[in-house]
Amino acid sequence: MSRPADNRAQFRPDDHPNDSFLLTTVVGSYPKPKWLNRADDLVDDPDSKFDEENLQEAHDDAARVITHEHERCGLDTVVDGEVRRNEMVEYFAERIDGYEFNGPVKVWGHNYFDKPSVSSEVAYDEPWLVDEFEFTNNVASKPVKVPITGPYTLGNWAFNEAYDTEEELVYELADLVNIEIERLVDAGAQYIQIDEPALATTPDDHAIVGKALDRIVSGIDEDVRIGLHVCYGDYSRIYPELNDYPVDEVDLELCNGNYEQIEVFSEPEFVPDLALGVVDVHTAEVEPVDEIKENIKQGLKVVPPERLTISPDCGLKLLPRDVAYGKMENMVEATRQVEAELDSGEIDLEEPVPTAD
Repeated sequence: MSRPADNRAQFRPDDHPNDSFLLTTVVGSYPKPKWLNRADDLVDDPDSKFDEENLQEAHDDAARVITHEHERCGLDTVVDGEVRRNEMVEYFAERIDGYEFNGPVKVWGHNYFDKPSVSSEVAYDEPWLVDEFEFTNNVASKPVKVPITGPYTLGNWAFNEAYDTEEELVYELADLVNIEIERLVDAGAQYIQIDEPALATTPDDHAIVGKALDRIVSGIDEDVRIGLHVCYGDYSRIYPELNDYPVDEVDLELCNGNYEQIEVFSEPEFVPDLALGVVDVHTAEVEPVDEIKENIKQGLKVVPPERLTISPDCGLKLLPRDVAYGKMENMVEATRQVEAELDSGEIDLEEPVPTAD
């Protein structure tokens, strides 16, 4: 299957104010309302009358709130903030036959992760995200993006007790992700993001990820936009190999490193569209619009405007909610200003884009 495909025009709003269009989006997670965390605790309290039906209503309300928050700040594509999910592996491991949990594992300091084990062959049972997408799609007036944890991370961040090799497990999981994406597409999803944070920590396995992505996109229509998000790491260890990945867009965390790695992608030519992180999710400060505009211009060193997507570096869930909103609001405003400057010729793409101070 040949990708990247030209499938981004469907996300351009009819009332877009500029001739130029830089697609704005979020990576996925967003700070949950504090009352939702309280609701999650209450349903596990045996002395509480708060039951699963009440929790479903709370999740629905939170999904509405965050989806509308994304729309209010002007994003072109929205997510529900992953308000129904706990951790990015645990959520899916609870829904895939073959996984089991044996208690939390210490990962660093005082931080623990409920790391699952693959104790038998993995299998697809019930849809994982279709209900979540259908609810959000009915709530939203903007196109909805669906983030889904990729098979390499689902395999690498679990104990493998059932397969001879991790590679074999990853390919089996990729086939399950393919089934889920087919279900999502049948439900109307047109923008899917595969999250592979483990790739940045074990980049020597980039070929395994590529083969897994081949399985994931098999049979998926090219009108469906497939993105890949890779968290911060040494990108020179997976570039230019990622040019061969069958995806339309690669989302990279570069703001956190002050764009020191931007030159990695200058040679050879970057093949997919670039989704560029332009606000740092590790700082609880809202970057001013002018600073974000300079960050956006870093992406123009790699791809032309029609292939540049603008996003935060990563998920926003660990930030205060007002800070997360402020970052998104300023990010959208900066993007619209850069578009206007492209239209007016203030940004000359024939000249080298200046480096941010």
